[in-house]
Amino acid sequence: MSRKLFEPYTLKSLPLRNRIVMAPMTRCRCAEGDIPTPLMAEYYAQRASAGLIISEGTPVSPKARGYLWTPGIYSEPQLAGWRAVADAVHSAGGRLFAQIWHVGRVSHNSLQPDGEAPEGPTDEQPQDAGCFAIDADGNPGNVPVSRPRALDLDGIARVREQFVQAARNAIEAGMDGVEIHAANGYLFDQFLNAKVNTRDDAYGGSVENRCRFLLETLDQAGAAIGLERTGVRISPNGRFNAMPEDPEMEATFLYLAAELDRRGIAYLHINDQATFGMPAIPDGLIPKIRAAFHGPIILCGGYDADRAHGAIGEGFADLVAFGVPFIANPDLPARLEHRWPLNEPDRDTFYGGDEKGYTDYPFYQPE
Repeated sequence: MSRKLFEPYTLKSLPLRNRIVMAPMTRCRCAEGDIPTPLMAEYYAQRASAGLIISEGTPVSPKARGYLWTPGIYSEPQLAGWRAVADAVHSAGGRLFAQIWHVGRVSHNSLQPDGEAPEGPTDEQPQDAGCFAIDADGNPGNVPVSRPRALDLDGIARVREQFVQAARNAIEAGMDGVEIHAANGYLFDQFLNAKVNTRDDAYGGSVENRCRFLLETLDQAGAAIGLERTGVRISPNGRFNAMPEDPEMEATFLYLAAELDRRGIAYLHINDQATFGMPAIPDGLIPKIRAAFHGPIILCGGYDADRAHGAIGEGFADLVAFGVPFIANPDLPARLEHRWPLNEPDRDTFYGGDEKGYTDYPFYQPE
């Protein structure tokens, strides 16, 4: 078996101990005020043997929230919490990017300031989409999303600046970079999708217009912290969060890949939602994206060591991200390298709670 997955890799100028990435995963365990906790610092530090950790999605503003107990990156207490996380990861020899996030229309009035409507590309309410919020009885639970309001041009400019400030905040908190979340049916993905984005202004209609919001945000965030420290995550053909099939999907993502290549970003992170029970990325699209984007590519979605080696060996990926396996296996790189057995994750403890199912999974002890 090839050893490349376990060999050091330099991400632009950032040295990584291997090509294994811990994928961003929402765990809903922050403190009141959406503040990262010491328990979160322990959780991430336990997994610092990954070449790169990408944090759980962190909302860039109060209006960016779509789930309870997700850590923000817009207040001083939140930055202090993230600084402790970054320090813990670095002390353990790891690298950490913050995934900066706005859920767009996938939210509920109970999560919004003053009970306002969520914001999206249009005022269309997605059908069969839910979020983790406060239900009608005042209890935490899964609820249908609320009807959004369409962002006007001033709103787009406001959100763009919130991402730029979030990028600055991540660097101030000691992180190594940021990943702009443009996948999985959240705000930027909503703008990219030709069926969801029916705007008739400079941010809707053509492929170029639908990509404009993301690219403008990327350019300004990159100007603030460096494009070499700014990655982007996408999910071509994704249907999560009630995203419809997009007849212009391939054209959109090939145009976007070429634009991202021209900018020299830190990496392009491609998530295949087949592991969500959704349609997979169509055969042949990854090679086409690889031909358009020559920088580092991270592939994510149901990989094991053998499949990861294959993706790297064929040249489609430079790094491979693992999600759920990292939940139950804080020492996942060593387990993959030595073919040690994996702990089974407890799905009942994925979201919310305390250390159970979070920091109490054992490291492997060779006999």
